Amino acid sequence: MLSRRERTIVLIGGVGLVLVLGWIFVVEPIVERMRDTADLVPSRSQVLARRLDLLARRDAIVNELKATNTEIERAAGRFLTEAAPAVAASELQKLVKDMAAQASTEVRSERILPPVERSEVLEIPVEIAVSGEIRQFVDLLARLDGAQKLLTVQDLRVRVVNVSQPKELLATLTISGYILPGKSKT
Repeated sequence: MLSRRERTIVLIGGVGLVLVLGWIFVVEPIVERMRDTADLVPSRSQVLARRLDLLARRDAIVNELKATNTEIERAAGRFLTEAAPAVAASELQKLVKDMAAQASTEVRSERILPPVERSEVLEIPVEIAVSGEIRQFVDLLARLDGAQKLLTVQDLRVRVVNVSQPKELLATLTISGYILPGKSKT
């Protein structure tokens, strides 16, 4: 067997081995986990502060949401009738012809252009050629701007019908109305 001195050396070596293995597999992982947790504390307290701020502003956020929803509903009322694009184009055509008649301009031609997708809405363009004096065109543009429906003038070309008498003008307008395609019955 081993002498007393050898047993002491083996015992000291065993205790040293247990201490080293304990340090590597127990103490270091615990210290590393504590460092990681300490690194997370500032970011987690920022997240907590933001969430507490959101909870404190809950009533204001709910009121803003209601106001925004009301504004969206009001704006949605300015869209053309929710129907097929052809029906909406017909409605837009009739609307523009009525405004042209109220502005005392003569409608020379009209043409429905293909619809264009604009993210959440479908743009329905109509091209219309009208003739009249400059005051009548200004009146027509003012009526288009103040229309109950949301209308935009995409293109406007104006030319003189008779160069020797520049009283009468011919204007070609591309006017667009909008529908919500998700709610349309296409």
